[in-house]
Amino acid sequence: MSEPKTSTSYRDSLKSLDTEEGIDLAFYRPIGYMWARLAKWVGVTPNAITIASIFLGIGAGVMMYFNSYWMNIVGMLLLVWANSFDSADGQLARMTHSYSRLGRILDGLSGDLWFLTIYIAICLRENVTSSFFMSHHWVIWTVAVVTGICHAKQAAMADYYRQFHLYFLKGEEGSELENAFSLRRKLAAMPWKGNFWKKLSLTVYTSYTAQQEATSPAMQRLRAELAVRFPDGVVPQRFRDDFRSMSLPLMKYTNILSFNWRTIALFTALLVRMPWLYFVFELTVLNALLVMMVVRHEKLCSVLTKRLQNGDYDRD
Repeated sequence: MSEPKTSTSYRDSLKSLDTEEGIDLAFYRPIGYMWARLAKWVGVTPNAITIASIFLGIGAGVMMYFNSYWMNIVGMLLLVWANSFDSADGQLARMTHSYSRLGRILDGLSGDLWFLTIYIAICLRENVTSSFFMSHHWVIWTVAVVTGICHAKQAAMADYYRQFHLYFLKGEEGSELENAFSLRRKLAAMPWKGNFWKKLSLTVYTSYTAQQEATSPAMQRLRAELAVRFPDGVVPQRFRDDFRSMSLPLMKYTNILSFNWRTIALFTALLVRMPWLYFVFELTVLNALLVMMVVRHEKLCSVLTKRLQNGDYDRD
């Protein structure tokens, strides 16, 4: 069997220009590409880069505990470094065609661990520097837990809509879109004995996918209608083009809910020495964007489902 072809092209290391965020294209992707080229040359795997990013992100969170500009700046630089590695792992995977579900799970876990550490650091810091939170310890921890739940939902749906867009833009090979029903079948067929960690990770991932699907019922109806109309999986190009034209304007919301604007708010809150403001930003601005993003995507999917049912995309 021949080895899969690899590519060293910068363009090939990107997901797609449709789904890339401006700050990523200007900053993180070029840096990530250099890391990916270096990793490819020395034989480092994408998963190894992801694991390194976890340690960098945790280190960043620890530095944000201290009420010191210099330590906070070190934390910011570590977080930027961690995210450049987070960019590099995906770029390396695309360059070497070394995709894996484990890599996708690790990639999601890395960001969760970064922000878990950051949330804990902010809570501990506020409990020793703010007179209000010193007297009401439970308040900041409660806010942090609620914010973390919202953060997880925001990130999950932004990722889901991005993968759905990529599916129609580039096909199955260019997307990591999953189906909870298929995942459950794989899970049921996999014994625990000899597969403990693999089955555990698949269990978590299946639950993650099921939650994404539960938040997007109109999108699931669209997927079901496509499966009925085109059981061979070959969706007409005209449908793909219509979906792209309607979905593309919404990609900016998925990007705002991703890393860059989130960290701009975090860094601003740290620099004005009011880290709790970051929680306020997530609970207000980002939650409002999440609701808007879900509503508009659901409307888009309902429109396209109706067109399918009317026979607008039936093959000749």
